[in-house]
Amino acid sequence: MSGRLGALSRTGGFLGLALVLAGCMVGPNYQRPELAVPSSYVEPAATDPSIANLPWWELFQDEKLKALIEEALAYNRDLGVAISRIEEAAALLGIVRANQFPFLDVGGAAGRVSPSEEVFPGADSDNDYFISGAASFELDFWGKLRRATAGARADLLAEEANARNVTISLIATVASTYFRLLDLDDRLEISRQTLESREESLDIIEARFDKGTVPELDVNQAEIEAADAEASIAQFDRAVRQTENALSVLVGSRPRAVDRASQLASQSVPMDVPVGLPMELLARRPDVVAAEQALIAETERIGVARAERLPSFTLTGSFGYNSRDLDNLLDGDSQAWDFFGNMFAPIFNSGQLKSAEEAQRQRAEQARLQYEQAVLAALQDVDDALTGVRTFRAEHDARLRQLTAALNAARLSRARYDGGVVSYLEVLDSERSRFDAAIFESATRQAELNAVVALYRALGGGWPAEGP
Repeated sequence: MSGRLGALSRTGGFLGLALVLAGCMVGPNYQRPELAVPSSYVEPAATDPSIANLPWWELFQDEKLKALIEEALAYNRDLGVAISRIEEAAALLGIVRANQFPFLDVGGAAGRVSPSEEVFPGADSDNDYFISGAASFELDFWGKLRRATAGARADLLAEEANARNVTISLIATVASTYFRLLDLDDRLEISRQTLESREESLDIIEARFDKGTVPELDVNQAEIEAADAEASIAQFDRAVRQTENALSVLVGSRPRAVDRASQLASQSVPMDVPVGLPMELLARRPDVVAAEQALIAETERIGVARAERLPSFTLTGSFGYNSRDLDNLLDGDSQAWDFFGNMFAPIFNSGQLKSAEEAQRQRAEQARLQYEQAVLAALQDVDDALTGVRTFRAEHDARLRQLTAALNAARLSRARYDGGVVSYLEVLDSERSRFDAAIFESATRQAELNAVVALYRALGGGWPAEGP
């Protein structure tokens, strides 16, 4: 009895020591780097709850655009790859986490053995039956397995953030490509209307030339301008088709005609653009979140590398039955078992494990610098986007005034030419200014809309993948 109590006491003491040592965790615990995040952006903006917290469809009330974005979320291949990487990271986490628990295996065999009679004269053939279960368990004294699991979990969270980043980038690209397509539609229509007007002018000038009232130079100049408008039609027609193809691929479709709104001018642009506080970017920007999770993972792996330099302890055991007679396989006399406590301690490896730990520390340092760079880039993106929203709005207002003046100037120049007051050169100059002003007005309208899209993207929100 006293022997059994002594054995139990020693076993209990060993397990108690194991539990105490299992609480040890070597390596640094993660702490977010101190960042000099400003209290406001350089570009003036409202710090009310950010528009990034709003669904995208509340800003761009375009059913055609909404349908394209929903199609992209369902069928875009790049987004599918990002989601698959989340599943892969989750599976890898399961692999790493499993090392914290015991491994149980079972095996068995049945056979017949006939030794060589030259070696064993008179030996008979025998049957051999075997069934056994084995268990092994590594005691996580230094927190190596827990650190590894925490690192794999951070990898999973990083992949989730990367997938959200792909989602935001995808929707922003669909929206900006859609607005570019509407802009090209407008440019194509402007070119067609301009060609129609210039062909009418060419007919009139040719008739006047036939009557001898205008020189041939006027005819040639009118032909030049008509051909220029015709070339613009071919240019914008090509761009429209190629942009439709690009948008089709974005939504996961083969090249096709894209159903869209009638005019770029019908798109609404929000006037007030609150952006929230810069500190909110640390939790909202998916690329910043992914960079921080990568830093967490590399920091945890310092502890793993450190633990590799320390002794490791493993418990192994097996229990089974071995018999030459199948009927007696499960008898008590056929039992066989073993139990071992194993220790392994690296003594000399020419600094290999120390170098491995230093290499891991440098990987963590690289991840820290990348995280800080991601924060700086995020702050720059928001300020750049805010500047874009403000300046493109001002530029578009100026282009609208320019277009109004150019239309009036073209009308007056035509009247002055018809009255014989000025040469056709003034008409040509006014017509070119009118054409350019119309093109610029459409282009800056598109840029103004895309600036809002860029701001949404820079703020890292406002694009719920689940849809309205």
